[in-house]
Amino acid sequence: MWQSYIDVVKECAPQATLVFDKFHIVRHLMEAVDQVRRNEIHEKGKEHKELMKNSRYIWLKNPWNLTPKQEARLSRLEKMNLKINRAYLLKERLRDFWSYKTKTWAKKHLKQWFWWATHSRLKPMRDFAWMVRRHEENILTWFQMPIHSGTVEGLNNKAKVVSHKAYGFRTASNYIRNLYHCMSDLPEPPLMHRFV
Repeated sequence: MWQSYIDVVKECAPQATLVFDKFHIVRHLMEAVDQVRRNEIHEKGKEHKELMKNSRYIWLKNPWNLTPKQEARLSRLEKMNLKINRAYLLKERLRDFWSYKTKTWAKKHLKQWFWWATHSRLKPMRDFAWMVRRHEENILTWFQMPIHSGTVEGLNNKAKVVSHKAYGFRTASNYIRNLYHCMSDLPEPPLMHRFV
């Protein structure tokens, strides 16, 4: 969602349709939610820091992935009227956006969510909402072309792991050869030494 990326795509492939991946949108949303948590801890001081200790992932995880202990703690924290709880509810409400079947209904939901986020009095959530508004057209194209970049992201991550395992390659051809070997799951050569 970087403007320079958008500009390059528009310049080099003007006929292309931009589709912003759900993963990247949710990542920005999670950063906003976590920023609300950090701001609240900073504002309210030491006692509040103790109260919120080890709660970061409770607010960021999907509700169905919470352990019973985390569910109980979330239930207690939700009753305290915290700012982070408002951010958490906004996060959960935006999840419904992806369940719509048509672009028209999704756009209505996004418009309502935008109003809630901009009136939440939470700056990180407001900033995220305005970012969504700026890119709304390319976010909504997902309903015409429900594609994602998960496979590419996974391959990029594997390529980074290959590079880190070798601590660098002397030539590009060695790096490419190593990528082919590791990403195609070829068998490893037998080791000369055995480790017990």
